[in-house]
Amino acid sequence: MQALIKQALPQNDPLNRAILKTLEAGNWAGFLSAQQVEQLCADFTFEPLQLALFLLPVAACYSHTDISHFNVGAIAIGQKGDFYFGANQEFAKVEIQQTIHAEQSAISHAWLRGERCIAHMVVNYTPCGHCRQFMNELQGADKLKIHLPQALNQSLHHYLPNSFGPKDLDITAHLLAKEDHHLIANHADELINQGILAANQSHCPYSESPHGIAMLFKNGEIITGRYAENAAFNPSLPALQTALNFAYLNNKKLTDIERIVMVEKPTKLSHKSMTEQLLRELNLPVLEYIVR
Repeated sequence: MQALIKQALPQNDPLNRAILKTLEAGNWAGFLSAQQVEQLCADFTFEPLQLALFLLPVAACYSHTDISHFNVGAIAIGQKGDFYFGANQEFAKVEIQQTIHAEQSAISHAWLRGERCIAHMVVNYTPCGHCRQFMNELQGADKLKIHLPQALNQSLHHYLPNSFGPKDLDITAHLLAKEDHHLIANHADELINQGILAANQSHCPYSESPHGIAMLFKNGEIITGRYAENAAFNPSLPALQTALNFAYLNNKKLTDIERIVMVEKPTKLSHKSMTEQLLRELNLPVLEYIVR
C-alpha cells in the first residue's frame, strides 16, 4: 500500500512530499486530523475541499479489489474538518453482499474513530444506489454535501430524490449518533469486553439485533467493529466488515490477528454464519462466539 501511495504522489512535487511525510508520521493510517489538513492547506494555498479531491487517488490505494480490480477512493470530512479515508474492499469466494463500498468504508472509518457527523463526502466516482441509501441513514444526512471531481456541492437529495429512510419508519436513531443497547461489559476477558462494548454501540433500530467484533493483534492492540444497519437492509454493514475495513485503513496486517471475538444479541437475525464464512476464506482465527 505504501508503494502505491508513493506512486500516486511523485516526490518531485513539494505538496506530495508534505503529504507523504504526514502519512508516514501517522504510520500510513488513512486519516488526517483537522489540524493537519489546516496546515497543509495553509502551506500550499489550498482549500480543504480541494485537498480532499487531490487526495482521492491516495485513498484509492487502500482498496482491496480481488474481484473487480477497480479501485474507488472516498474521503469523509467530519464536522470539525478531520479527513477519514475510505476505499472499496472486496472478498473473493464469498457472497458479493460482503463487499464494502468506498463511501461505506469512509463512513465506518469515521464512526469507529468517534465521529458524530459527516459534513462532506468526497468520492472519485458517482455514488451507486447502494451507497446513496447507506448515506441516507446518517445523522445529518439532510445536510450532507457530496463532491465529485466533476460535480461539487450536491446534496444527498440530489442523488436520492423521494428517498426512503429512517423517518419513514418512525426511527429517531441515526447512524453515527450515540447508541446504547444496555449490554454490560463485565467479563473477565478484556477482548470479550471490547466485543460487548462494540455491540452496545451498534446501529440496529430495525432488527434490534446488535453485534460487535473485537480483534486481538500480536502486539496487544485491539480493533473493534460494530454493525451498521440500514432501513433498506441490503446496504447494511456487518461488524466484521467494519473491523476489517478499519484494519486495512490503519495499515494493520491481518496475519497479525491472534483472536477474534463476536458478541451478538440475535433477537431477530444473526450474522454468525456469514462472519465464520468470511474468516475461513481469509484464513483468519476461528471465531469465538458470545451470545448476550
